[in-house]
Amino acid sequence: MVDPIAALTSHVQKAMVAALGDEFASADPVIRPANKKQTSADLQVNAAMALAKKAGKNPREVAQSIAADLPPDDLIESVEVAGPGFLNVTLHSRWIAEAAASMIGEPLLGTVLPEQQTIVIDYSSPNAAKEMHVGHLRTTVVGDSLARTLEFLGHDVIRQNHLGDWGTAFGMLVEHLLEVGDGSDDAKLLTIDPNAFYRAARAKFDADADFATRARARVATLQGGDPDSLRLWREILDLTKGYLRRVYSVLGVTLTDDDIAGESSYNDELAEVCKTLEDKGIAVMSDGALCIFSDEFTGRDDKPVPLIIRKSDGGYGYATTDLATIRRRSLQMKADRAIYVVGAPQNLHFRMVWAAADKAGWIKGTEPVHVQIGNVVGTDGKILKTRSGDLVSLQSLVDAALERAATVVAESRPELDEQTRATIAHQVGVAAIKYADLSVSHDSGYTFDLDRMVAFQGNTGPYLQYATARIRSILARADVVDPKGPIVLGEPAERDLALKVLEFGSVVNQVGESLEPHKLAAYLFELATTFTAFYEACPVLKAEDAAVRDSRLALCRLTLEVLTRGLSLLGIEAPDQM
Repeated sequence: MVDPIAALTSHVQKAMVAALGDEFASADPVIRPANKKQTSADLQVNAAMALAKKAGKNPREVAQSIAADLPPDDLIESVEVAGPGFLNVTLHSRWIAEAAASMIGEPLLGTVLPEQQTIVIDYSSPNAAKEMHVGHLRTTVVGDSLARTLEFLGHDVIRQNHLGDWGTAFGMLVEHLLEVGDGSDDAKLLTIDPNAFYRAARAKFDADADFATRARARVATLQGGDPDSLRLWREILDLTKGYLRRVYSVLGVTLTDDDIAGESSYNDELAEVCKTLEDKGIAVMSDGALCIFSDEFTGRDDKPVPLIIRKSDGGYGYATTDLATIRRRSLQMKADRAIYVVGAPQNLHFRMVWAAADKAGWIKGTEPVHVQIGNVVGTDGKILKTRSGDLVSLQSLVDAALERAATVVAESRPELDEQTRATIAHQVGVAAIKYADLSVSHDSGYTFDLDRMVAFQGNTGPYLQYATARIRSILARADVVDPKGPIVLGEPAERDLALKVLEFGSVVNQVGESLEPHKLAAYLFELATTFTAFYEACPVLKAEDAAVRDSRLALCRLTLEVLTRGLSLLGIEAPDQM
């Protein structure tokens, strides 16, 4: 076991039983990293503060009782009772060194695989025939990081891209495609500038009454299964998929065509969904619409808010599709968790849908989870929009980041050839975007500030990439092919670095449970800054003692392995050079 907190937990739990009795055997020891500004200890045990009332003693008395049963051993060097009842624990440097050495070259890097689950994760979810905008950035980046992390933890991850590919707008789009012709330059806009194609269709719809009439009629023929209408609809989808492949490729996102499960894929189930809910008395007619009312969800007037599953004109909406979605993911896919990486404003909608599905018996052993996504705002604090009022396109943000990164790389590495600079600039630009997104809590907004995002200093993706490139440079200049130590911790900076790498596994496990990738980002930044302090305090290649040199090279190698693995879970590449 390499996780210091996990290793200490079993010791403290035994001490709690010895000090307080068997009834405290399952109590949480509440172990956290110690505050280095207040103590030189490694870990702080806060259990006494929580257990004192139940034990009928004051917290410091409880802490002293627990400390008495925590004698020094191979793990613990010393225990000190501090403040009103904290335990400050210092670990043996030898244990830290041996635990760190055991991680080198180990694929899981100290991560403990949890019980395997089948996890469906719904993310990105753009609209067909429309360009992805800034609102899709975070769900795509956060969702992809979570999918990568959950797979690393051994789960069976099923990606779902809930593409908006059905509805009344497609009558207009199909009719426009029919007029401009298959294979025309106008049709090719769907892979280059989908918004231009959509706007052209919309302008024609608004200005030409005959076209509008044909477009409305086309909706009916499309939904009725007319072969020619469906052929054109499929062509729009194929062109849209080409556009998505290009965007995902540039961003290094793992979604593929096979992951698309658009709204259209549920179309044949919607009538049955409505009938079943009505037959079970869960849905009732109200003003011509089929609705679900629940006392759990009320409005300002304290009356139940309706979840409309069939409109008065007979059409279906998002609620109907989302009911069919959770039903399939639970009953057919057998998901243990169904994760929806979707904007925060949709939370009430999802809770209403899942409550209705649960009443219908459609959630069997599945935990639906809404990973709420906050907004991306500009430096003025407002949601990014164009002068015309449209949301800024995702591609324009990516292009701007890549352009800024290219400028930074050209200025910092003018001696590199153009192709090498272009490769590094792409890696840096994508890292800047992703890390800015992933370094803040997913339900919080963040500011899209390119100057800060592409900086090689501070809490940025490029800073972490620079740390990996620096370590690669050190290892490349060493004459040791496969540095493995042994690790010896003689300097405080060496010890700090070894202790920090040991946290990796527990952080990844925590992200897999809480679905909060910003915690991994924060850890990686702490690791990079800890390495920087080590590098400045402890010469590696110029170490006077060969054993010390070998130990520090092993620490460098382990740090590189942890940084590159952690960055890969965020979807960020680690360049060979910067």
